Amino acid sequence: DVDHQGVPNAQLVKETDPLAIEFQNRSVAEKRSITVAWNVLMEDRFRKLQSLIFVNGDEMRRFKQLLVNTVLATDIADKKRSAVGKIRWQKAFHPSQTSTSDDKANDSGSRTERLDDVSLRSLKATLVFEQIMQASDVAHTMQHWETFKKWNKRLYKELSKGYREGRGANDPREGWYGGEIGFFDFYIIPLAKKLKECGVFGSAASEYLDYALENRRRWEEEGTEIARTMVLEEDELVAEGIVAPCGEASKPSKDDAAADPGPPKDAESPESKTPHQAESSPRKDVASGDSPGEMV
Repeated sequence: DVDHQGVPNAQLVKETDPLAIEFQNRSVAEKRSITVAWNVLMEDRFRKLQSLIFVNGDEMRRFKQLLVNTVLATDIADKKRSAVGKIRWQKAFHPSQTSTSDDKANDSGSRTERLDDVSLRSLKATLVFEQIMQASDVAHTMQHWETFKKWNKRLYKELSKGYREGRGANDPREGWYGGEIGFFDFYIIPLAKKLKECGVFGSAASEYLDYALENRRRWEEEGTEIARTMVLEEDELVAEGIVAPCGEASKPSKDDAAADPGPPKDAESPESKTPHQAESSPRKDVASGDSPGEMV
C-alpha cells in the first residue's frame, strides 16, 4: 500500500481528493500504488531489472496489464470488479459449471465463448497471481494468532485515527468484533479455500486455510475481550494527549523521543515534497488489464 493515506477509497472520493479526481473515483489508493511503483521501475537505475522482466514493447504491455490486474484485485470494496472476478474464477477452474448468465456478465456486457486451452491456462495463471496478491494484502489473517492480533490492532489504530480526524464514516469502536467475524466468513476463508483449490501451493495452501480457520475460531472466543481492550487503550491514549483527537499533532512519548534521533542531514523534508508525496496516495501512466494506457 505504498503512498496510502490511511483512509478508505470512499473517504477520498467524499473529500474530492485530487487523486480521486485523477482516477475517476474508482480504486483510488490501488491505482496510486501502481503509478508510484511503475514510475520507480521505469527509472534509469533499474534498466537491468527492466530487461529481465520484459525485452520489448509487447512484453512490457503484458507485464503492465498483469501488474494492474493483480493490484486492482485487492480493492474488494469494488463490488463490480469482485463480481467479475468470481465469474472469471468459475470460468477458469469450473468451466463446466459456468452458466449462461455468468457468460453474459463480463466487462463488455456480451456473451463470451468457451476458452481454448492456451487462453484457459493464461486466465488461470492471471487469477493465481491475483489470489496471491489478495492473500498478501490480508496475510496476517492466515498466519499465527499472535501475528493476526498484532496487525489487527494496528488496523484498528489506523482507522481510529482517521475517524478522530473526521476522515471516516464509521466509528471503529462500534462493531469491531462482529466485523472481523464477517470478514473471516465472507472473504478470508473463501480466499484461503481458493488458494488451496488452484493447486499451485502444495501443502502450504492447507496451512493458510488452517490458520484462517483457527484465527476465526480464537477470535470468536477471545475477540470480544481483545476488541474491548483495544478500544480502552486507544481511548486512554487520546485522553492523555499521546494520540491526538480530531487531527491535532500527537505528543511523542518519552520512548519515541529517545529512540528517534531525527532525520539525517541530507534527508528530504516533507516540505520539499509534492503534496501527494507527503501524504501518500494513487497512480497514473499505467495500462489497465483491459485497456493498455488506461486504468479502469
